[in-house]
Amino acid sequence: MGDSAPASRISVHQALGGGLVADVLLWRKWCGGVVILASATTFWCLFELAGYSAVSFVANVLLLLVVILFFWAKSASLLNRPLPPLPNLEISEKNAGKIAKELQVWVNYALSVAHDITLGRNLKLFLKVAVGLWFVSFIGSFFNLLTFVYIGIVLSLSVPMLYDKYQHHINEKIAKRRCSRVFRRLSVNRDIGLGFHGVKRLIPFCSDFISFHLPSEL
Repeated sequence: MGDSAPASRISVHQALGGGLVADVLLWRKWCGGVVILASATTFWCLFELAGYSAVSFVANVLLLLVVILFFWAKSASLLNRPLPPLPNLEISEKNAGKIAKELQVWVNYALSVAHDITLGRNLKLFLKVAVGLWFVSFIGSFFNLLTFVYIGIVLSLSVPMLYDKYQHHINEKIAKRRCSRVFRRLSVNRDIGLGFHGVKRLIPFCSDFISFHLPSEL
């Protein structure tokens, strides 16, 4: 019996959108991943371990920035030096339109889900949303919001990269676990007259695995 063909590889990069976000999550742009992870770790340590509050942290940072810029400008005028190179501190109409467009997409999606649940009476979608919200509420009871967000960032920067790197081994383990359930039910399928080929038709995802490990006739 020849070896079975390997399963096709899923493009994790394309599944994540194939843009800058996918490059960062898969550590193809490692600078962005390092900056995000270091920033998230720093904020989590400041607010959770050091006991800083968000209001005091933002106020202290802005106070330090204002003091530095004020004395920089004063010393520049006295010493005939150039003023601080500040950019144009405003949001352009183009950027505001992009932000509004992105928000519109997410808001419309949330409203369409609510419409399908309430007016469309979509039971399957209702159960998915209810279970998802319950799971978030259950996990949130163990952590505060900051720790929950930090765990999400760490998982986002680790799980896609690990799956992309070890995708073949992970898929193989999952396939073997699924096929082991088929083996346990194989005798039952024989009793009801399905036979080996019936099992292959019913469960195509492990037909190659069964063909490789079992004889062609049972």
